[in-house]
Amino acid sequence: MSNFVDYVKIHCKSGHGGAGSAHLRREKYIPKGGPDGGDGGRGGHVIMRGNANEWTLLSLRYTRHVKAERGENGGKNQLTGAYGADVYINVPLGTIAKNEDGEIIGEILEDGQEIILMEGGKGGLGNEHFKSSTNQTPRYAQPGMEGQEGYVIFELKILADVGLVGFPNAGKSTLLSAVSAAKPKIADYAFTTLTPNLGIVEWRNYKSFVMADIPGIIEGAAEGKGLGHRFLRHIERNSILLFLIPADSEDHFQEFKILENELKEYNPELVDKDFILSVSKADLLDDELKKEIAAEFPENRQPLFFSGVTGEGLQELKDAIWKKLHG
Repeated sequence: MSNFVDYVKIHCKSGHGGAGSAHLRREKYIPKGGPDGGDGGRGGHVIMRGNANEWTLLSLRYTRHVKAERGENGGKNQLTGAYGADVYINVPLGTIAKNEDGEIIGEILEDGQEIILMEGGKGGLGNEHFKSSTNQTPRYAQPGMEGQEGYVIFELKILADVGLVGFPNAGKSTLLSAVSAAKPKIADYAFTTLTPNLGIVEWRNYKSFVMADIPGIIEGAAEGKGLGHRFLRHIERNSILLFLIPADSEDHFQEFKILENELKEYNPELVDKDFILSVSKADLLDDELKKEIAAEFPENRQPLFFSGVTGEGLQELKDAIWKKLHG
């Protein structure tokens, strides 16, 4: 079972508002008495809160229901009832909450950011609010309002500085393991990576950036083939994209065009992102083959060559990424 969860659905219910009080003053030293009931307390909210220490929705995998507390009823002496306790759902940065109709409620982009998903019901008014010259001792108060209830869908879109884009076996996991402390699964077959992996890449002078190894694209992914939309949505939230074309590809430029087209089909805005072209597994190539591969690409889209196995070209690649991010 994967420890990376990027989609959960939870039934949420905010708290019922407390009822207002219909209390009447009956002290013997207050001859006329009169209304003295306080308002009911607000029901608790259900709130989504950003937590920078969370990287996945795993903690919510087995959460089926979330319910906030009911507000307390109003009391005598015009005392307002206590508010019901709010319930907080902690989520990673990059989490989007939607209702059952797919409408976005809000998205979390900062640590500590809070978004109310379900508002608690308002407390009812006490009888103090209903007195008048013609009704000086109202014996009724307002009931509290129902809280909101419904399903909330949480989707996590990875937030990273650079996202790796390529077909299965392009060498994305090997690159991530070579430049960071991340330990993604690596093997010589397609779709070794089924969930995104994140790694912090050290650059120079103790500066760093976050790299995301995203599951490999296959042709037709934009229509839902393979892992489909599940990985394409993660690509949306990366600052720049690093395309990886393996050295042993039969047609390097055509492979890049297929990848580019899949992104465009899914979301045309993705092709407007800054990107870097690279050829992985460069340890398989000599200088002559590198020149032949480079000749397949237009002058304005020349690829960088690197090898995650031997380390060839890795510093140059990191320099290029840093320049794109901060240039």
